[in-house]
Parts: sequence; C-alpha cells; structure tokens
Amino acid sequence: MAGGLAALLDDIAALAKLAAASVDDVGAAAGRASAKAAGVVIDDTAVTPRYVHGFTPDRELPIIRRIAVGSLRNKLLFILPAALLLSQFLPWLLTPILMVGGAYLSYEGAEKIWELVSGHAKEHTSTPAAAQGADTEKTMIGGAIRTDFILSAEIMVIALNEVADEPLLSRALILAVVALAITVLVYGVVALIVKMDDIGLHLAGRENRAAAATGRVLVRAMPKVLSVLSTVGIVAMLWVGGHILLSGVDTLGWHGPIDVLHHLEEAVHHVPGVGGLLAWLVDTLGSALVGLVVGAVIVAVLHLVPRRRPAAAH
Repeated sequence: MAGGLAALLDDIAALAKLAAASVDDVGAAAGRASAKAAGVVIDDTAVTPRYVHGFTPDRELPIIRRIAVGSLRNKLLFILPAALLLSQFLPWLLTPILMVGGAYLSYEGAEKIWELVSGHAKEHTSTPAAAQGADTEKTMIGGAIRTDFILSAEIMVIALNEVADEPLLSRALILAVVALAITVLVYGVVALIVKMDDIGLHLAGRENRAAAATGRVLVRAMPKVLSVLSTVGIVAMLWVGGHILLSGVDTLGWHGPIDVLHHLEEAVHHVPGVGGLLAWLVDTLGSALVGLVVGAVIVAVLHLVPRRRPAAAH
C-alpha cells in the first residue's frame, strides 16, 4: 500500500510538473502573440480617450470601466469563440471579415475628418458632453465599444496567427490570456491618461515646491495631450483600417498595392541613421492614405448621396 501511495504521489508530482510547464508555455506563447499585436494595442490606447472627453471628472473612470468591461466581453464571449471556430473550420473567412472591420475603421476616421472640415465637429463640441444628458454617455460608450470590437478582433486574429500550430485548447487558453492582459494594459493606461489632470491638481496643492510645480505643468499640459491623442486616434483608425485592407487584398491574391508600399519602404530603408523610422513612416502614411480613400468613399455614399436626392426632386 505504501508503494502504491508513493507511486500515486509520483504521478501527481509528474502531473504538477506537466501542468506548470503547460502554464509556462501558454504564458510564453501569449507574450509572443501580444507582442505581434502591439501596433494595434497602441492604436486602441490612442483612440479610446476621445470618448471620455467632455465628461465631468467623477464620470471618467466609470465610463472607462464600462468600456473595458464591454471590451473584455467582446473578446471572450464573441471574438474568441468565433475566431477559434473560423480558424478550425472556415479559415478562409477570417480575412474578409477582418476587411469589413478595416472598412468600418476607415469610415470612422474619415467621418471624423469630414466633421472637422464641414464644421459639424464644432456643433458637437460646443456643448460639453456632461451637459448633453445620460443618452450622450450611453451613445459614447456604445461607440467606443463598437470601435474597440474591430480593434480587438484585429488583435485577437494577429495573436491567433502566431499560435495557429497549437492544439485547439492551447489556442483558447492563450487567446484568453492575451484578451485579459491587453484589456488591462490598454484601459489601465487610458485611465491614467484621463486622470492625469486630477493628479496634477492634487500635486499642485502640495507644500513641496517640486511636487507643486510638477502638478501645475500636468494641469496645463493635459488638455493639449488629450487634444493630440484625439488627433492621433483619428489617424490611428485610418492607419489600422488601411493596413487591414492592404493585408487583406494581399492575402486574397491582389499583391499590387502592398508591393508598391513595400518598394517605397525599401527605397528609404537604407538611409543612414533614420532608415528604419522613414520606412515605418512610409508604411504608416501609406496605410492611412488607403484608409482615408476607402473611408471617404463610404462617407460619401452614406452621407452625401442621400442628401442630394431630395434636392434633385425639387
């Protein structure tokens, strides 16, 4: 009996070691997958703060929390199962679905630019969001979660491509870890950004001169930082949307557009000292231009064409 107990303990120890190794493997794979999606994570972080702009300080963190919960729900309940099922049974469908998402992001970015050019943005920003009622908060949260859904889908599919050779269960665990880690990272950083002015006010009231000076700098700087992030968020939507579309048409067999972009990157890549930066700028601007063109076409179809029909009737 003692021998049987010892054997059982040995089996348990072996299983524990195997489980620990599996956890390590999942963690390492999740880290690799998350790193590949870093560009989209940065875009997600840049896009989100504009949805909190204009609300009172006491509503900022609750709004971010609701967006974060919606984002995690998107990833775990919708995107993860759908991505796993599609990768298992209909892998060819992932690219067209992502391209639809890329077109939506391009439309979102182009629409924001249209609002700025046409003056509609001033109509929306003249009244603070806090004074527009609870419906405005619900609308902004819904818009943020919809945009996050597209970015989250891109993140999860990039992560899935990195672990495509893993068994189905391992893929599911890795993607769940990626979903949780990236959501905490993105919305933790967003919360820090939008509350930085409150931190500055707190520091400005301290007796320590250095702390008070730092606080005053933060208070003065944060409106400009948020304004810049809002602009970056618009560019990010065009950039990511355009990149998704370029990668999609390349995967589907039309290599011309992305080949042109790669040739332009190679032309500047060997510039001493700044070649890497120039190549990145070419890729970013090229993708954003594609996103802008596609988004502008969708904006025209959805906004300009319907408005012309009544005028033509008169």
